Amino acid sequence: MSTASLSPTPLVPLKQDAGVISLIGIAHLISHFSQLLLAPLFPWLKDAFQVSYTQLGFLMTLFFIVSCVVQTASGFLVDRHGPRPILFAGLGLLAVAAFGYALSTSYWMLAVFAMVAGVGNGVFHPVDYTLINRKVSASRLGHAYSVHGITGSLGWAAAPALVVPLTLAFSWRVALAAAGVVALVVLVVVWWRRDWLALPAARPAPATGAQGAQPADSGFAFLRIPAVWMCFGFFFFYAMVISVVQAFAPEAARHLHGVPLALGAVCLTAYMVSAAGGMVLGGFLAADPSRCERIVGVAFGIAAVMALTLALADLPVMAVPVLFALMGFASGIAGPSRDLLVKRSTPENATGRVYGVVYSGLDIGQAATPLIFGRLMDHGQYTAVLLGLAVVQAVLIASAFNVRRVRRTAAGPVSAAA
Repeated sequence: MSTASLSPTPLVPLKQDAGVISLIGIAHLISHFSQLLLAPLFPWLKDAFQVSYTQLGFLMTLFFIVSCVVQTASGFLVDRHGPRPILFAGLGLLAVAAFGYALSTSYWMLAVFAMVAGVGNGVFHPVDYTLINRKVSASRLGHAYSVHGITGSLGWAAAPALVVPLTLAFSWRVALAAAGVVALVVLVVVWWRRDWLALPAARPAPATGAQGAQPADSGFAFLRIPAVWMCFGFFFFYAMVISVVQAFAPEAARHLHGVPLALGAVCLTAYMVSAAGGMVLGGFLAADPSRCERIVGVAFGIAAVMALTLALADLPVMAVPVLFALMGFASGIAGPSRDLLVKRSTPENATGRVYGVVYSGLDIGQAATPLIFGRLMDHGQYTAVLLGLAVVQAVLIASAFNVRRVRRTAAGPVSAAA
C-alpha cells in the first residue's frame, strides 16, 4: 500500500489540535442530531397526520436522497472553496428545517423540510474530514476520528433524549422548535471560533512520482480507485444498520418483549451513548491501521449476536435496553477503524471528493432502508426486522475485509497514491 495519503503532517500543539477537533465535533453532533429528530416521534406523527410507518419512513428516504446528492457535490466545493462557508450554510439549513418541522400542518410540509434538512446534512462529512485530515497531527488522527464518531453518536442520543420528554411534557411541535434553537446556538459558536477552521494552502500533488503518479486534483481520477467504491459499498450497509436501529429496532423490540413506550426511547439512547463509549476504545485500537479490518469484523460480529438475541430470545423487559447498549458499544468500537479504511484509500488533496462519494453510501443506504423495514413494521413482522439487522451486520464483516483486498490505486494512469 502506498502511503501518500498517510504522509505525516507537522506536529502541532495538543491544545490547537484539541480546539479544532472539539469544534468539528460539536458541528458534527448537530448533523447527527438533526438526522434523528423525526424518527423518535413517529408514534405521535403517525396519529397527528394520519399516515403509516411506510409514509413516515419515506420522509427519511427523502432526507437521505437529497443528502446523498448534496454530499457528493459538496465534496468538490469543499476542495475548491474551502470548508468553512459550506459548514455555516449546512448548520443554518438544519436550524431552518427543525423550525419548519415544528410549524408543519401537513405531511407534505414535513416532506419539504425533510429535503431542506437533507441539503444541510449533506455537507458535513466532506467538510469534517477535510478539516481533520489537513489540520490535525497525523499521530492524533485516530483520536480525532474517535471524537468525530463519538459526537455523532451523542447527537443521535441527544435527539430522542430531547424531543421525546418535551413531546410528553408539551407537544411534538415544542420539541422540534427546541431542536431548532439548539442548532442555532451551535452555529453561533462555530461562527465565533471560525478562525480555528482556517486551512493552510493545500500541498500541491506531484506531477509525476516513483510510480508515475498524476495529481489527485485532476478531477475525477479518484473514481478509478476500486477501494473507493468498496468503501462506498461498506458504508451503504453500515447505513442500513444505523437506519434500522434509529427508526425501527427499538419499536420492534418493544412489541416483541412488551417494553413500555418510554423505555423504547431509552433503548435508542442506550445504543447511541454506548456507541460513543465504544468509540473511545476504538480510537486507541485504531492506532495500528493494519488491524482495522479485524477490529471492524469482530465488533460487528458481536453486534450481530446481540441483534439475534433480541430477535429470537424470550427476554425480560429490562434486558432489552441492556442488549441495545451492548450492540451500540460493539458498533462504536468499529467507528475509528472504519474511518481509517477510507483514509487509506484517499489520494492527496482529494479528501472532500473521496469522502463526499464514499459517505454518499451512507445516505443511499439510509434512504433505501426505511422503505424496506417500514413495510415489515406495517405488517407486524417485528422478528424479521431484527433478523434483518443481524444479517446486514454480518454483511459488514465481509465488506470490511474486501476493502483490504481490492486495489488502492486508479485503473490506468495512477492518481496520487492512496
